[in-house]
Amino acid sequence: MKYQTRKKALVLLADGTIFYGKSVGIEGTSTGEICFNTGMTGYQEIFTDPSYFGQLMVATNAHIGNYGVNDEEVESDNIKISGLICRNFSFTHSRVDSDGNLKDWFTKHNLVAISDVDTRALVAYIRDNGAMNAIISTDVEHIDALKKQLAEVPSMEGLELASKVSTKAPYFVGDENADIKISALDIGIKKNILRNLSKRGAYIKVFPYNSSFEDLAAFNPDGYFISNGPGDPAPLVEAQAVAKEIVKRDLPLFGICLGHQVIALSQGVSTYKMHNGHRGINHPVKNLLTGKGEITSQNHGFAINREDAEANENIAITHVHLNDHTVAGIRLKDKNAFSVQYHPEASPGPNDSEYLFDQFIANIKAAKSVTN
Repeated sequence: MKYQTRKKALVLLADGTIFYGKSVGIEGTSTGEICFNTGMTGYQEIFTDPSYFGQLMVATNAHIGNYGVNDEEVESDNIKISGLICRNFSFTHSRVDSDGNLKDWFTKHNLVAISDVDTRALVAYIRDNGAMNAIISTDVEHIDALKKQLAEVPSMEGLELASKVSTKAPYFVGDENADIKISALDIGIKKNILRNLSKRGAYIKVFPYNSSFEDLAAFNPDGYFISNGPGDPAPLVEAQAVAKEIVKRDLPLFGICLGHQVIALSQGVSTYKMHNGHRGINHPVKNLLTGKGEITSQNHGFAINREDAEANENIAITHVHLNDHTVAGIRLKDKNAFSVQYHPEASPGPNDSEYLFDQFIANIKAAKSVTN
């Protein structure tokens, strides 16, 4: 598509600030909380990550679409972001195993995307002023109407979104003859989490977000997992009740991202909305148990309260984010449960933290050896 034929588009922030750009060719309007990801690759995985549901994504990488799309490089069944904002959008692509270009993929999913935005200025503005709701549109002549539409968008704080992305019915992943069975609560689960568990010899049954402990336990699992996902963890009272019951019974439990927050809430540790979340594949974390640093993939706008965690005699902080010292991992001192705020299944991304899946499997095997 020639640059001069593209329609004008804009980004309107909740405080009235406007950034202009060009439509990539899909006209329309989309709303959500604006956020940015600093990853230099993996845009397709980002766009399909359920944790991004309800968010307008700003790509800090200067080029998006240059390697096209691959049908296998997805983290869910469809695109989960509300819209894309980028600097340079590549209408052509170059990669041997590509299944097509990004523009056609966006058209298929009717995703509004705009480019030629000064993303460096936009990201700097968001960093200074915090995450906020925004609207992107090709209808640049009716800003007052866009402002009214934006005013009706609910805040991410207090917003329950797991129900929008969770499976509607249980399903299975892995070898049914595997030695280890895991019940996974899907509050926005990524496919690569399931791949990492199944390749370690686990057979997983994935349950909808509102499943009870009794539902998960009926599978007679050896361990339990609570997934990542979008939105505020506080409204997920059913998931918190599941986590609380698993912990009460001292059953093997592992949580990632939103699941980490749900486990913390189940133990009386509060959560809060961050000024800006962590979204990228180069976030430094220190493992306090080993003293080693890990480069991690992260995607979250909420975090658990460190003061609450430190004051809880049953919780040990195991990992901290080295940029802002937020809690990146916890374990329960007298129970078989642990969780992390980041994504050890990152793909693409660093593999420093894949050992956490091994740790979970080891915990399950240890518990099985005691009961057998």
